[in-house]
Amino acid sequence: MHAWAVAALDLLFPALCPVCERPLADGRRDPLCGDCWRAIERIAPPWCRRCGRPLAVLDGDDALPPAVAAVPCGACATDPPAFDWARAAADYRGTLREALHAFKFGGKRWLARPLAALIVEQCAASVPPGASALVPVPLARARERERGFNQAALLAERLAGPLGLPVRAAWLARRRATLPQSELTAAERAANVRGVFGAAAAVAGRHVIVVDDVLTTGATAAECARSLRAAGAASVGVLTVARVL
Repeated sequence: MHAWAVAALDLLFPALCPVCERPLADGRRDPLCGDCWRAIERIAPPWCRRCGRPLAVLDGDDALPPAVAAVPCGACATDPPAFDWARAAADYRGTLREALHAFKFGGKRWLARPLAALIVEQCAASVPPGASALVPVPLARARERERGFNQAALLAERLAGPLGLPVRAAWLARRRATLPQSELTAAERAANVRGVFGAAAAVAGRHVIVVDDVLTTGATAAECARSLRAAGAASVGVLTVARVL
């Protein structure tokens, strides 16, 4: 009876893709339609082994061989980030940017499923062995109450099964509220999150993976890594759906 009821509702009120608003059909990546799923611009190797940015973007060379991914980019060689490695699934623009906005600001929390699947598709193979847990970037309490959820936590929960790792949200806490990072310059972003996170003693000796939706300047991820390292974490990696290139 339930299946019949769902089928009848689908005929009367067909499900729509949250990005293009066309009815969902075959080839979809529920709840994204197939066209929107295929339109996402994936990040492919070669990439910097440290920060994860595509080396073709960094160096302006579309012909770099995959073996180049075995070395860090120039920026990381001279001024390495606080985290040990970072990987993002796709470029933060077009379809993916719209999907993330619908997820984060439009309350469409069910998008966590395909967005996490995108991370698994593009990044799972490059996650180093021996990871201990996934740690979502914490939101300020007021902002989480306003939004109704923490997008990083939803992504981490969806990644846990495919990656075979537990989610340990309590390992990282936000000590105070901050201004939205999207409204700030790179220098202001770094100052905005400086000292804002605190890590639990349980991270000591652990290989931690920080999970977030977007990596822009890396200021938030780096500050999370500093806090986790200060508490004794053996290594800190970063997984995100998207990054700004």
